[in-house]
Amino acid sequence: MQITDIMAVQARYARCIDTDRLEEWPDFFLPDCQYRITTAENHRLGYAAGLIWADSRGMLQDRVAALREANIYERHSYRHLLGLPLVDGTGPEGTRSETPFIVARIMRDGATDLFATGRYLDLWRADEAGTPKLAERIVVCDSSRIDTLLALPL
Repeated sequence: MQITDIMAVQARYARCIDTDRLEEWPDFFLPDCQYRITTAENHRLGYAAGLIWADSRGMLQDRVAALREANIYERHSYRHLLGLPLVDGTGPEGTRSETPFIVARIMRDGATDLFATGRYLDLWRADEAGTPKLAERIVVCDSSRIDTLLALPL
């Protein structure tokens, strides 16, 4: 798997969330996947629990459905700024990479705040068509102070 392939998927991933096409978001993952948002301290200590935790594409689809149909939260959007991914190695389980990110949150009234900074710790595998898909994405937020409005995926 080439770094340029990972970079292209990362860019599409961020655009998908930033343009509110959340129904497409689970398609970036393999059916049997893991998605977790945690803090740097919890990650360092090896705590498995996260702020958001899913272990299948179906759980990600359920999360999107809940955001659209059941959850009540103030409407907002994100703008992701991604650093270049660092490929940590390729092995039998796939290709591992680490990508730094900054996410700004834009509220309906136009207020824009720095919402989150951190890094994506990813495990990539190619699907049947050879497209890189996420087998695992651990979103490690730098701060342990997470706004209670963590509704959208990071």
